[in-house]
Amino acid sequence: MTGRRVQKNLPPDQALRVKSSPGVRVKAAEGNFRGRPVYEDGSGRAGQTAENTGKKKVRRFYDYSLLFTVIFLTVFGLVMIYSSSSYSAQIQFNGDSAYFMRRQAIIALGGFVVMMIISKMDYHFFAKFALLGYGFSYIFLLMVMLTPLGVEANGKKRWLALGPVQFQPTEMVKIALILLLAVMITQMGKKVNNIKGLLVLAAITVPIAGLVAMNNLSSGIIIVGIAFVMAFVASELKWPFALCVAAAGVIYAFAGPIATVLEKIGLVQPYQLNRIHVWLQPEAYPQDGGYQVLQGLYAIGSGGLVGKGLGESIQKLGFIPEAQNDMVFSVICEELGLFGAVSVILIFLFMIYRFMVIASNAPDLFGAMLVVGVMGHIAIQVILNIAVVTNTIPNTGITLPFISYGGTSVMFLMMEMGMVLSVSNQVKIRT
Repeated sequence: MTGRRVQKNLPPDQALRVKSSPGVRVKAAEGNFRGRPVYEDGSGRAGQTAENTGKKKVRRFYDYSLLFTVIFLTVFGLVMIYSSSSYSAQIQFNGDSAYFMRRQAIIALGGFVVMMIISKMDYHFFAKFALLGYGFSYIFLLMVMLTPLGVEANGKKRWLALGPVQFQPTEMVKIALILLLAVMITQMGKKVNNIKGLLVLAAITVPIAGLVAMNNLSSGIIIVGIAFVMAFVASELKWPFALCVAAAGVIYAFAGPIATVLEKIGLVQPYQLNRIHVWLQPEAYPQDGGYQVLQGLYAIGSGGLVGKGLGESIQKLGFIPEAQNDMVFSVICEELGLFGAVSVILIFLFMIYRFMVIASNAPDLFGAMLVVGVMGHIAIQVILNIAVVTNTIPNTGITLPFISYGGTSVMFLMMEMGMVLSVSNQVKIRT
């Protein structure tokens, strides 16, 4: 069953459930769903009840395969965080080799509880807070930049300290933008299929992405990428997206000269220009900006087919700076080899596949767009992290979802997974 569904007598706060758009089609369930979505009254078609269809009873679907994938990646991440950080943690924290792993485990456990709570809630509830979350994201970003509450680490001011709590507002921006764009696309309906509609989405995205990019270019790119994916899926108008991809290709091909010009007019910071130069010629900066990149490449190259064995990395012994963060994939390659690296990529691909299945069978457009936004976030971040580690793009400080060390990242990722599981929980099937 495809197309627009007709539901009557819905309360005002559930209006988002009935919006639709030709750009996104909610299709009949297939594969693991073993049935098809039905209406709120349990029917297969409008005006037809479950009793007079002669079908079996209706129950909700819950995507346990996605849940187990999240659990596996999180546990695997804890193992790799311990493996990649035990040596440096032992030196920094008086012999406490499990320092980073223990901190990540505590936050991951809390995030898991939050994910399970959110997954049992009606995802339409979060639409009420989309604009509020977007507004607070702006406020928190400005507080980082303009107040003493902004915390600097490793030469970058990206953290906000509110009492005992310290987090990166950029992670909040991602989930807030996903919610707001899902609401806007749902309310716009057919307007998303014209330039004016796409410009509205761009007007929501570009200002906050630009604000983020001032201190965190990689997160700014991810935020724009999330909006790009959501708009592309929702809209029937495809040529603007083709132009954007072509423009991105030109920028990639001529990154060096373009960055030099932008640095002269003040749109690119000197350290960002230096990263471009290091990316193009890392061997020319072996003791400076190119050091981390080269050590990561050495780790990847020395892993071979099956790796040196878990815990046997040499490059993590003080050669790769903070290996548990952005460069954890290089340690995976060294210890588990090509086999381990490909396995991790395949697991992420399976996760993306589950997102696609849930989005295709979501009860309404709002749910589908929520899942598409999270899917875009995870996919873009995985691609960019691996591209950085392999020196395909400049080093921009992007973590590998669920695996790299980072409390703020894993907490907000768990919240996003909770919303996706909430959408899957609203899919109804016949058994």
